[in-house]
Amino acid sequence: MKNYRNPLRQKLAQGKTAFGLWVTLATATMTELAIEAGLDWVCIDMEHGATDYRDIVEHARAARGSDLAVLVRVPSIAIDSIKRCLDLGADGIVVPLVRSARDVEAALDFARYPLAGKRGLGGERAQRWGLRVEEYIATANDEIMVIPMIETADAAAAIDEIFAVPGLDFAFVGPGDLSASLGHIGSWEGPGVAETIAQIVASAGAANITLGTYGVGPNDIRSRCEQGFRFLAIGSDAAMLANRIGSELSSIRNLMPALGRQIA
Repeated sequence: MKNYRNPLRQKLAQGKTAFGLWVTLATATMTELAIEAGLDWVCIDMEHGATDYRDIVEHARAARGSDLAVLVRVPSIAIDSIKRCLDLGADGIVVPLVRSARDVEAALDFARYPLAGKRGLGGERAQRWGLRVEEYIATANDEIMVIPMIETADAAAAIDEIFAVPGLDFAFVGPGDLSASLGHIGSWEGPGVAETIAQIVASAGAANITLGTYGVGPNDIRSRCEQGFRFLAIGSDAAMLANRIGSELSSIRNLMPALGRQIA
């Protein structure tokens, strides 16, 4: 086994734009479908929904042998959830509800082995059940991605301090929750939020931070790419399935009157 390498980090280092899928459904079939569709990464969401650690293992297994990276949005900034997700084979963690540089420092600390951090050394799936420990730990501190979510007014206000944290390379902007935190709950990008995001992008550029975000359709994703975002979620699995089912059903219902059929 070669030393561990993170496929998403490698693509971004090569200057590529990477597209991913936000995964809220437990079934690892979603990760298999993401690979077949040609996506670069998935983010398994443990903050919301019923996804648990067994599901993380199955999603990571589904991605093995591919060049798709598996990220996990952990439920909180806690050492137990961060180290367990990494030990189960995640290529990175997405950290929710960051409010300060101290939060980011804690997440980095929990995700790295000593002396750079406090991550305990286990012999789990990431280390091939203890058979490939040396190969994994040789590069894990450099390859694992720790990605704070900029989704609160506090984080936006402290953005320069957050992006100045040593060892931070990535961040993810959540326009919906950022809007809510700024007083516009239910809006994807409420009044003044675009200006706040522009300030975040400018600060990231000055600090050499690579930014990701979530898009709502091709036009929005194109706009985010033009703003400078480099890794983008094209949607979430459940929402995309629901939208496709609803669209197909609507088309079918529109055709039925032409056949003289009644519909429910």
